[in-house]
Amino acid sequence: MDSYRRSLSAAAVLILTVGLGEGSRAQQAAGVAALAQAPPVRAALEAAKATEPQTIEQQIGFCQVPAPPFQEAARGRALRRAFEGVGLSNIRVDRVGNVLADRPGTAARPRVVFAAHLDTVFPEGTEVKVTREGTRLRGPGIGDNCRGLAVLVAIARALARGHVQTPGTITFVANVGEEGLGDLRGVKELFAGELSGKIDHFVSIDNAGISITNLAVGSHRYRVTFKGPGGHSFGAFGLANPAHALGRAVAKISEFQVPSQPKTTFNVGRIGGGTSVNAIPFDAWMEIDMRSSEPRTLADLDAKFRKAVEAAVTEENARWGGRPTITAVVDLVGDRPAGSTPSDSPIVETAQAVARALGLGATLSEGSTDANVPMSRHLSAITIGGGGTSAESHAPQESFDFTDSWKGTQNAVLLAIALAQP
Repeated sequence: MDSYRRSLSAAAVLILTVGLGEGSRAQQAAGVAALAQAPPVRAALEAAKATEPQTIEQQIGFCQVPAPPFQEAARGRALRRAFEGVGLSNIRVDRVGNVLADRPGTAARPRVVFAAHLDTVFPEGTEVKVTREGTRLRGPGIGDNCRGLAVLVAIARALARGHVQTPGTITFVANVGEEGLGDLRGVKELFAGELSGKIDHFVSIDNAGISITNLAVGSHRYRVTFKGPGGHSFGAFGLANPAHALGRAVAKISEFQVPSQPKTTFNVGRIGGGTSVNAIPFDAWMEIDMRSSEPRTLADLDAKFRKAVEAAVTEENARWGGRPTITAVVDLVGDRPAGSTPSDSPIVETAQAVARALGLGATLSEGSTDANVPMSRHLSAITIGGGGTSAESHAPQESFDFTDSWKGTQNAVLLAIALAQP
């Protein structure tokens, strides 16, 4: 540690001796800027840029390993091999499928976790071949979140090539369950399992750009199943119809009025049911997603949704004589907690100072990411982008432009070093 300190300027030592987030904002900014000029740190930043072609190739490689919801194991094995290749230690897989690896510091704390999610929104059987058109890559999940996974590995590679010895330990996590009905199960396990009470700073790398997400948009997701006796469409005509009840509910939901601030949304994303065009269905179902960064607003929207379902059942039964033949089962299938990390918190100010030290602009934003879990618990957490530019996320034609994407890699590397200071 003494030789490492000797390689830093006095301003950079300020971070080590005063502490992350302490002292004035100007002092902290000066310390981060000086830290970026320390020989081992500068070597790591140069390595991040020089090895960006390798980072891009790994991004493509990870993306061509399918990782549909709840089936992330194969891609997890690819990340395990990558972690081994950059010299990380204590590589393991936890009970839900997260792949973890450590880069020990001179002390166990602070422990900084950098995470990127393995899963995509695309179902099993989706064609995952990535094509290249100049600087643009195209393939499902190429930005969200194959970019995050590639940068995760690139951080460890750059630190090794720069021979950076951090005071704190950095744990790298390729986690499961960020998308859709995964319900953040990977990160929930991190904070409830092996690393419970041991994480000082958490950074999720998700998709592209250089933004800092410090406002966690919460969501409630439900599967609603309308049930009835069913029957022949002609012979049993007059029975209340689960599909009609579903339609009534969707119509009511579509008329909801929600605030623009905080941004609050709702979406019926999937519907299904029935057996034949000439049969009254015995069931019909829908899945709905509701979001807001304000817990009270989300709770109010949730209450309106439940009333809409109840009213739809009542109206459909009344339409056919009032017999209570239609029922609805409301199952919660996703609960992402809302939360925030204050803009003047040490981790946010450090992330902004890192971006400025590299000549980058990093705006604060809101989103629904793995960082929702620690933010909701008032822990030190943010999400950052991995650089480059993505488009059409969650679509089969998703794309990623790697023009100057190395800047995002450098941003992640310097942030890891800065956060691993005592």
